[in-house]
Amino acid sequence: MLIKVKDLKKDYTNGEVTTNVLRGITFNIDKGEFVSIMGPSGSGKSTLMHILGFLDKCTLGEYFFEDEDVSKLSDDELAERRAKKVGFIFQSFNLLPSLTLIENITLPLIYSNVPSDKRKKRGEYLLEQVGLSHRANYNPNKLSGGEKQRAAIARALVNNPEVIFADEPTGNLDSKSGFQVMKILQELNENGNTIILVTHEKYTAEYAKRIINIKDGLIFNDYEVKERQIAKEKTELTK
Repeated sequence: MLIKVKDLKKDYTNGEVTTNVLRGITFNIDKGEFVSIMGPSGSGKSTLMHILGFLDKCTLGEYFFEDEDVSKLSDDELAERRAKKVGFIFQSFNLLPSLTLIENITLPLIYSNVPSDKRKKRGEYLLEQVGLSHRANYNPNKLSGGEKQRAAIARALVNNPEVIFADEPTGNLDSKSGFQVMKILQELNENGNTIILVTHEKYTAEYAKRIINIKDGLIFNDYEVKERQIAKEKTELTK
């Protein structure tokens, strides 16, 4: 089992006011699953993703990642797990405008002390996988939204993570670009990658094999997708 969460709670306190964002979440995710965490704005889904991705800590409850108790990890240990174990894809892309595409993609490898020649080789390989080899030396401001998100996927893969978190990855894209992004995520999952998708859209959530519905900080539904959205066309990723 990759992820085990039991009675997870998260509170935020501002002065004398305490907000209960997560109010007791319990579920498991196996290695190789494609799971959507779906809920309306304010439901707690992004907070949950931040905890699962080692960006934040729970207030109460248990979170085990690869049988390791995450609650006992220091901030430095969390940062280490975050760098080595997970990859993130965000709605806003989070690409640095002053760097070229290949520099953006390989930036995490610098913090892992990977030599420059190996960084370059890895970056070139991933750009080819997402069909962006011809954009390697472009800055992000010269790319379309779909190209930026494909670059963000390549960056998320650069450290061979155990799990990829995609937070509203199609939110800033037109339907065609969004389809291409979901196509890549499905292919990654077919190749063995664990994908956790956070979205408020039912249609997007149905690209996954399983949906966990969250509302007001609680799970009210957890089910397998029977009529799954399938992106049938193949991308460069599997050619």
